[in-house]
Amino acid sequence: MGKSITPTIEGGLLVAITVILGLVTVYVPIIGMFVEFFCAVPLAVLTARQGAGKGLTALVVAFILLSMLISPLLATRIALSFGVCGVALGGCVRKSFGAVKIFVTTLIVASAAQIVSLALLLIIMDVNFIETQIELVRESFNESFAMYESMGVDKAQINDAKGQVEPALQTLALLMPTLIMLTAIINSVAVWFTSKWIFPKLQMSIPSLPPFAEWKFPAPFFYMAIIGGLGMYWSFTRGWTQIQEVSLNLTVISMLVGLIQGLSLLSFIFDRYKLSKLMRRIFYVLLVLNMFLLQLVAVTGLVDMLFDYRKRFFKGGD
Repeated sequence: MGKSITPTIEGGLLVAITVILGLVTVYVPIIGMFVEFFCAVPLAVLTARQGAGKGLTALVVAFILLSMLISPLLATRIALSFGVCGVALGGCVRKSFGAVKIFVTTLIVASAAQIVSLALLLIIMDVNFIETQIELVRESFNESFAMYESMGVDKAQINDAKGQVEPALQTLALLMPTLIMLTAIINSVAVWFTSKWIFPKLQMSIPSLPPFAEWKFPAPFFYMAIIGGLGMYWSFTRGWTQIQEVSLNLTVISMLVGLIQGLSLLSFIFDRYKLSKLMRRIFYVLLVLNMFLLQLVAVTGLVDMLFDYRKRFFKGGD
């Protein structure tokens, strides 16, 4: 933005860009899926330049315009999925937060926005998003089974498959809190990378995250895994079904975080011993294809949160 442009004009232009991106998201197939990730950038830029107050005002104005041009429901989804994340990221940049603090703040805001979005669907539209999605998946499987049956596939095999699908769907329903968290992470990552790409073009900057080989998560995730595992054990052996959902989500979330830390530890070791890119790729392919190895890496990552193998065995990487 040129120096001759007043803050009011700049704000108006960025709101207009946000609205245009929102329209492209809704009305342009395929391309709109990718453009949606950029909806947060104008609001992030405005907030970083002029403050959170102006950013929130711009978000409200963009929401009103999109509500009139498309629909309040779609406008709400865009505003909550990306708009508030852009304002959060821009506010953190304005306050000169570090990269990790910026990302964590954006993630917390994105998670809260996802919960608010689901609550609004339930209150205003009387739509239970979780039940709706589970029912859609169930119908999809039923259609597939019907197709296989018409093709002459053995009915006993189809019945066996049906018997496996229903427990899986029940588990999926229990994991909805984790899936909401993963959606928030995807939104946060999208906002981070799109802003990281656009900001330098406007003579602005966002701090860089540490190299992946240096990523470390706090020890509470290790204890979360222990609590989740014990809860799962008690829910199955003692019939404490009330704690099953909480325990399952704690276990899955902690294992995913452990997997990231385990991969970070591997990356550190690969860098330490200067392993070639080809060998790394082969190892990662084998890792993806072997569930036992994935679990082993995740558990190693969890234990690393307590013992810090990099410091113990490599003296901090020196």
